[in-house]
Amino acid sequence: DEELLKRIQATIVHLQGDYEKLSSVTGNLLDDHHQKQKDIEALFQSLERLEKDKADKEDLLLGIDVKADKTALASKVSCTQFDASMERLNEVIQEMLSRVTGQEQGWHRVQQQLSEEMSSKLDRLELGPFRQQLEEHWKSILEKLKENGLGTESDNAAGIKKQLLAHFHCMSCDRALNMLVPG
Repeated sequence: DEELLKRIQATIVHLQGDYEKLSSVTGNLLDDHHQKQKDIEALFQSLERLEKDKADKEDLLLGIDVKADKTALASKVSCTQFDASMERLNEVIQEMLSRVTGQEQGWHRVQQQLSEEMSSKLDRLELGPFRQQLEEHWKSILEKLKENGLGTESDNAAGIKKQLLAHFHCMSCDRALNMLVPG
Protein backbone atom coordinates (compact mmCIF):
# COMPACT_ATOMS: atom_id res chain seq x y z
CA ASP A 1 0.00 0.00 0.00
CA GLU A 2 2.70 2.32 0.58
CA GLU A 3 3.66 2.01 -2.89
CA LEU A 4 0.18 2.87 -3.99
CA LEU A 5 0.19 5.79 -1.71
CA LYS A 6 3.46 6.99 -3.17
CA ARG A 7 2.09 6.63 -6.60
CA ILE A 8 -1.05 8.50 -5.71
CA GLN A 9 1.04 11.24 -4.11
CA ALA A 10 3.26 11.39 -7.17
CA THR A 11 0.22 11.53 -9.39
CA ILE A 12 -1.28 14.28 -7.20
CA VAL A 13 1.98 16.27 -7.38
CA HIS A 14 2.05 15.65 -11.07
CA LEU A 15 -1.61 16.69 -11.34
CA GLN A 16 -0.91 19.79 -9.29
CA GLY A 17 1.94 20.73 -11.64
CA ASP A 18 -0.34 20.13 -14.61
CA TYR A 19 -3.05 22.17 -12.89
CA GLU A 20 -0.65 25.06 -12.35
CA LYS A 21 0.48 24.84 -15.97
CA LEU A 22 -3.14 24.75 -17.10
CA SER A 23 -3.95 27.63 -14.83
CA SER A 24 -1.10 29.70 -16.20
CA VAL A 25 -2.01 28.83 -19.83
CA THR A 26 -5.67 29.65 -19.11
CA GLY A 27 -4.62 33.00 -17.61
CA ASN A 28 -2.54 33.75 -20.67
CA LEU A 29 -5.42 32.73 -22.94
CA LEU A 30 -7.80 34.98 -20.99
CA ASP A 31 -5.35 37.88 -21.24
CA ASP A 32 -4.99 37.27 -24.99
CA HIS A 33 -8.79 37.05 -25.27
CA HIS A 34 -9.20 40.40 -23.45
CA GLN A 35 -6.54 42.03 -25.63
CA LYS A 36 -8.15 40.70 -28.80
CA GLN A 37 -11.54 41.88 -27.58
CA LYS A 38 -10.08 45.40 -27.05
CA ASP A 39 -8.53 45.29 -30.53
CA ILE A 40 -11.86 44.22 -32.04
CA GLU A 41 -13.64 47.09 -30.25
CA ALA A 42 -11.01 49.55 -31.52
CA LEU A 43 -11.52 48.18 -35.06
CA PHE A 44 -15.30 48.61 -34.75
CA GLN A 45 -14.81 52.22 -33.57
CA SER A 46 -12.45 52.91 -36.49
CA LEU A 47 -15.00 51.36 -38.87
CA GLU A 48 -17.77 53.55 -37.46
CA ARG A 49 -15.56 56.63 -37.79
CA LEU A 50 -14.67 55.71 -41.40
CA GLU A 51 -18.32 55.22 -42.28
CA LYS A 52 -19.10 58.59 -40.75
CA ASP A 53 -16.19 60.41 -42.42
CA LYS A 54 -16.00 58.48 -45.71
CA ALA A 55 -15.84 60.37 -48.98
CA ASP A 56 -19.16 60.60 -50.71
CA LYS A 57 -19.08 59.36 -54.31
CA GLU A 58 -20.57 62.64 -55.61
CA ASP A 59 -18.01 64.68 -53.67
CA LEU A 60 -15.26 62.51 -55.09
CA LEU A 61 -16.49 62.99 -58.67
CA LEU A 62 -16.80 66.74 -58.10
CA GLY A 63 -13.24 66.83 -56.79
CA ILE A 64 -11.99 64.97 -59.84
CA ASP A 65 -13.77 67.44 -62.15
CA VAL A 66 -12.22 70.40 -60.34
CA LYS A 67 -8.78 68.85 -60.41
CA ALA A 68 -6.44 70.34 -63.07
CA ASP A 69 -6.13 68.31 -66.21
CA LYS A 70 -2.86 67.78 -68.06
CA THR A 71 -3.54 70.41 -70.76
CA ALA A 72 -4.21 73.10 -68.16
CA LEU A 73 -1.11 72.05 -66.32
CA ALA A 74 0.94 72.17 -69.53
CA SER A 75 -0.14 75.77 -70.16
CA LYS A 76 1.27 76.86 -66.80
CA VAL A 77 4.74 78.37 -66.53
CA SER A 78 7.32 76.40 -64.67
CA CYS A 79 9.25 77.96 -61.80
CA THR A 80 12.50 77.90 -63.76
CA GLN A 81 10.90 79.67 -66.73
CA PHE A 82 9.33 82.22 -64.40
CA ASP A 83 12.63 82.84 -62.62
CA ALA A 84 14.47 83.19 -65.95
CA SER A 85 11.87 85.64 -67.25
CA MET A 86 12.01 87.67 -64.05
CA GLU A 87 15.81 87.75 -64.25
CA ARG A 88 15.65 89.01 -67.87
CA LEU A 89 13.04 91.60 -66.89
CA ASN A 90 15.28 92.76 -64.05
CA GLU A 91 18.22 93.08 -66.48
CA VAL A 92 16.10 95.14 -68.90
CA ILE A 93 14.95 97.42 -66.07
CA GLN A 94 18.53 97.88 -64.88
CA GLU A 95 19.64 98.70 -68.44
CA MET A 96 16.84 101.27 -68.81
CA LEU A 97 17.73 102.79 -65.44
CA SER A 98 21.35 103.15 -66.52
CA ARG A 99 20.23 104.80 -69.78
CA VAL A 100 17.95 107.19 -67.91
CA THR A 101 20.76 107.99 -65.50
CA GLY A 102 23.11 108.64 -68.44
CA GLN A 103 20.55 110.88 -70.11
CA GLU A 104 19.96 112.68 -66.85
CA GLN A 105 23.69 113.33 -66.52
CA GLY A 106 23.73 114.59 -70.12
CA TRP A 107 20.83 116.93 -69.37
CA HIS A 108 22.67 118.23 -66.32
CA ARG A 109 25.74 118.93 -68.48
CA VAL A 110 23.62 120.74 -71.10
CA GLN A 111 21.84 122.69 -68.39
CA GLN A 112 25.19 123.67 -66.87
CA GLN A 113 26.47 124.82 -70.29
CA LEU A 114 23.28 126.81 -70.88
CA SER A 115 23.48 128.49 -67.50
CA GLU A 116 27.17 129.36 -68.14
CA GLU A 117 26.30 130.80 -71.57
CA MET A 118 23.31 132.68 -70.19
CA SER A 119 25.47 134.23 -67.49
CA SER A 120 27.81 135.58 -70.18
CA LYS A 121 24.92 137.09 -72.24
CA LEU A 122 23.48 140.59 -71.84
CA ASP A 123 20.46 140.88 -69.64
CA ARG A 124 17.63 143.44 -70.02
CA LEU A 125 19.25 145.88 -67.64
CA GLU A 126 22.43 145.93 -69.72
CA LEU A 127 20.52 146.03 -73.02
CA GLY A 128 18.99 149.49 -72.41
CA PRO A 129 22.30 151.37 -72.07
CA PHE A 130 23.72 149.41 -75.04
CA ARG A 131 20.75 150.48 -77.19
CA GLN A 132 21.21 154.13 -76.18
CA GLN A 133 24.90 153.90 -77.05
CA LEU A 134 24.06 152.47 -80.50
CA GLU A 135 21.45 155.20 -81.16
CA GLU A 136 23.93 157.95 -80.19
CA HIS A 137 26.53 156.38 -82.47
CA TRP A 138 24.05 156.34 -85.41
CA LYS A 139 23.07 159.95 -84.75
CA SER A 140 26.69 161.03 -84.81
CA ILE A 141 27.26 159.14 -88.08
CA LEU A 142 24.18 160.79 -89.66
CA GLU A 143 25.33 164.24 -88.51
CA LYS A 144 28.76 163.67 -90.05
CA LEU A 145 27.14 162.60 -93.29
CA LYS A 146 24.98 165.73 -93.35
CA GLU A 147 28.02 167.88 -92.65
CA ASN A 148 29.91 166.33 -95.54
CA GLY A 149 26.97 166.96 -97.85
CA LEU A 150 26.30 163.33 -98.67
CA GLY A 151 22.97 163.37 -96.95
CA THR A 152 21.44 166.24 -99.07
CA GLU A 153 19.32 165.58 -102.10
CA SER A 154 21.21 165.65 -105.27
CA ASP A 155 19.90 165.21 -108.66
CA ASN A 156 22.18 162.27 -109.36
CA ALA A 157 19.70 159.45 -109.47
CA ALA A 158 20.44 155.86 -110.40
CA GLY A 159 17.78 155.98 -113.07
CA ILE A 160 14.65 157.90 -113.91
CA LYS A 161 11.15 157.14 -114.93
CA LYS A 162 9.17 159.54 -117.02
CA GLN A 163 5.81 160.49 -115.64
CA LEU A 164 5.28 163.89 -117.18
CA LEU A 165 7.57 165.84 -119.36
CA ALA A 166 8.89 168.03 -116.63
CA HIS A 167 8.84 165.68 -113.57
CA PHE A 168 11.17 162.75 -113.07
CA HIS A 169 11.36 160.25 -110.15
CA CYS A 170 14.23 158.12 -108.85
CA MET A 171 13.72 154.43 -109.69
CA SER A 172 15.17 153.19 -106.41
CA CYS A 173 13.50 155.57 -103.90
CA ASP A 174 10.76 157.24 -106.03
CA ARG A 175 11.64 160.77 -105.00
CA ALA A 176 10.85 163.68 -107.33
CA LEU A 177 13.77 164.98 -109.36
CA ASN A 178 14.20 168.10 -111.45
CA MET A 179 16.16 167.05 -114.45
CA LEU A 180 16.36 167.93 -118.08
CA VAL A 181 15.31 165.19 -120.39
CA PRO A 182 18.38 164.07 -122.25
CA GLY A 183 18.48 164.46 -125.96
